[in-house]
Amino acid sequence: MSMTSTNAVDQKLDYLKLLVTELQHQNPLEPMEQKDMAAQLAQFSQLELTEEMNGNISMMNETMGSMNSSFAGAMAMAKWDYAKSMLGKDIQFYDEQSGGNLVGHVQRVSFADGELVLDTAVSVDGVNETMFNLKLDQVKGVQL
Repeated sequence: MSMTSTNAVDQKLDYLKLLVTELQHQNPLEPMEQKDMAAQLAQFSQLELTEEMNGNISMMNETMGSMNSSFAGAMAMAKWDYAKSMLGKDIQFYDEQSGGNLVGHVQRVSFADGELVLDTAVSVDGVNETMFNLKLDQVKGVQL
């Protein structure tokens, strides 16, 4: 049990003990008003329901957190599979420096700064190759 729920249980027990003590020591000529006691019991019930709702919301948050990490893992695997499928293929991408689309041959898949990168060789003059490290979102097309 968490510290918060333990304190809440202790507070409930303290409240009930106080209520019982108050009822035992009340003046028989001036008993506690029934409406006051009913209001206190209603507040007590409302407090219990609120605590239960808080517990349910906490459980939902934990479930959503685990779903998010599962989804992130599934997305990472899908990206990895997509990158591997491009190995050995020619891809088209936009090169800002030249201001146009280039076609290169994917030689390797690696990681840079925590992201998948396609190490792509481009032969501009038919002799010399220039290597580009491309992120997956830079790929404009795959040539089969």
